[in-house]
Amino acid sequence: MKNLYNNPLNSRYSSSEMSYIFSDHMKFSTWRKLWVALAEGEKELDLNISERQIEQLRAYINDINYDVAEAREKEVRHDVMSHVYAYGKQCPEAKGIIHLGATSCYVGDNTDIIVMKEALSLIKKKIAVVLNNLKKFALEYKDMPTLGFTHFQPAQLTTVGKRATLWMQDLVMDMENLEFLISTLKLRGVKGTTGTQASFMNLFEGDEEKVKTLDIIVAKKMGFNKSYAVTGQTYPRKLDSIVLNTLSEIAQSAYKFSNDLRLLQSMKEIEEPFEKSQIGSSAMAYKRNPMRSERMGSLARYVLVDALNPAITAATQWFERTLDDSANKRIAMAEGFLALDGVLNLYINISEGMVVYDKVIKAHVESELPFMATENIMMESVKRGGDRQELHEIIREYSMEATKRVKGEGLSNNLIDNIIKDERFKLSKEEILKIIDPIKFTGRASSQVVEFIEEYVNNILEENEEALSIKSEINV
Repeated sequence: MKNLYNNPLNSRYSSSEMSYIFSDHMKFSTWRKLWVALAEGEKELDLNISERQIEQLRAYINDINYDVAEAREKEVRHDVMSHVYAYGKQCPEAKGIIHLGATSCYVGDNTDIIVMKEALSLIKKKIAVVLNNLKKFALEYKDMPTLGFTHFQPAQLTTVGKRATLWMQDLVMDMENLEFLISTLKLRGVKGTTGTQASFMNLFEGDEEKVKTLDIIVAKKMGFNKSYAVTGQTYPRKLDSIVLNTLSEIAQSAYKFSNDLRLLQSMKEIEEPFEKSQIGSSAMAYKRNPMRSERMGSLARYVLVDALNPAITAATQWFERTLDDSANKRIAMAEGFLALDGVLNLYINISEGMVVYDKVIKAHVESELPFMATENIMMESVKRGGDRQELHEIIREYSMEATKRVKGEGLSNNLIDNIIKDERFKLSKEEILKIIDPIKFTGRASSQVVEFIEEYVNNILEENEEALSIKSEINV
């Protein structure tokens, strides 16, 4: 509705896939899957539950009578019991065994973990797509010399492709952390009100082995190898902090890329995609603002700050649990994922369509390379019988002159021209130009691109091959 606030993470930035993962239907259908898994496990462990009851529950996992649940919640002010009631209305034969022995956190917390696992898997797929785009870019431009920068001041040359591997290296580290997190996620499990499993001990008449087995059965049915060995009423809230810290690390990588690209676009060396009818500025019609990179940085910054929310929550939980986590967690966790999804959508879009202006890059290299090449020229001249100290002073004087021309007068760098004309260097023009070939100043940059991709990137792409067809849609 136009007269109500609409979260821009949904309307402008995140994908429909990520938005669905945090939707009410995903949440409540997962509640029902958990109730089915609980009933199945209890039946397998000989509680008086029939297959007919379980079949009835299965039939209505996705057919949720929301109107009944919403009306009931207005009466009882309890979301879980409202949905238990609504489920029972659809499954009258199973009504008496829904949620048997469980507490609200059985569905609430276990669902939160399942949802996070799904969302992390989608994030992983999108990182793989970005890596694939950057791989193609790095290989295409692995041999193109470009100015390297330290302190944003011209330094030794690198290549355009080698710089792209720096962006990829960050993402490879993120992917390693992400894979570890996904592989070690545990379910909250079947733990009861304060984590003691007392209600299940009553159900199974003190049989600890059956209670422990039920915990394992439910975890496996929901796609997890384990549940937490001990909990209070909730799963450890430290998990939320770990998850959002991982998202923050990915956002940091994307933010770094977006800043680099904004600088490159200012230098007119590399640009993000710019569509034919796109308007860069309402006032300055000639402008090509890096709006996608800027938006990437803006959303990434939100994720960085959002990671503080679960850290504070984890630190302030009292004993077995307090409810001051609930409202904050409901917002912080979902929005952290939705915002990062928006960041990665932009990263995919930009990385598959970057425009390289090779002539501008070459001109920038040629404006700085003469200073960098002087030592090589001097060494070669000494080999021909030149005096090292004399040549050093000549180069210093020519360098000062060239610097004055470039910075003070806005003229071209004439350092190499002066050296070519000076017979004291004992080198022909052809020999000097050969010495200052830019590719000779890029070290192992080209080889590093190939080696890095072969050793660290290709295996990630092979493991995520199905994800590489994901397309990114930018809404605005």
